[in-house]
Amino acid sequence: MEITSQSKLLDILEAYPQLESQIINIAPLFQNLKNPVLRRTVGKLATLEQVAQIGNMDVGQLVNTLRLAIGQAELVLETSTSLVVEIPRVADDPEWIAGEPQFTIDGTNLLQRGQVPLGKVNDLLGKLGEGGFILLVTDFEPTPILDAMLKQNRLVFHKSNPTVQGQHLTFIQ
Repeated sequence: MEITSQSKLLDILEAYPQLESQIINIAPLFQNLKNPVLRRTVGKLATLEQVAQIGNMDVGQLVNTLRLAIGQAELVLETSTSLVVEIPRVADDPEWIAGEPQFTIDGTNLLQRGQVPLGKVNDLLGKLGEGGFILLVTDFEPTPILDAMLKQNRLVFHKSNPTVQGQHLTFIQ
């Protein structure tokens, strides 16, 4: 079995039981994997991408750590192409979104590839410099991400791009 970010935890543990302790070390919340009932229920649902989110770890690093532990070659993870967005500025925009974003995430592209934009946002939040912000670009209003960021007491601002039909811009600090 090849390990990828979309591999289910239970499949990995059944194929490579020796990885259990490594996964628990990375994400201590997965200590419950030792319980057979929880192992079957959580393991069937959780992908490595989700484990990485819970462990506050880069998914590529997690995947490659586990792959190397079982003798699989490292994956060269697809890097997102640099998305350039012309941000229309208006007078009532919050002051903190002035300037250029430190990171821009193409949320629509991530979803099309089966990835979760919230994981990428959370990963980049830890890398934000002082005063920096993330721009999440989607083709919908990302309400779950807005809610998650507000729960983390993050500054969040969302608007539709008036110059690109259907484009939504979400700023997160």
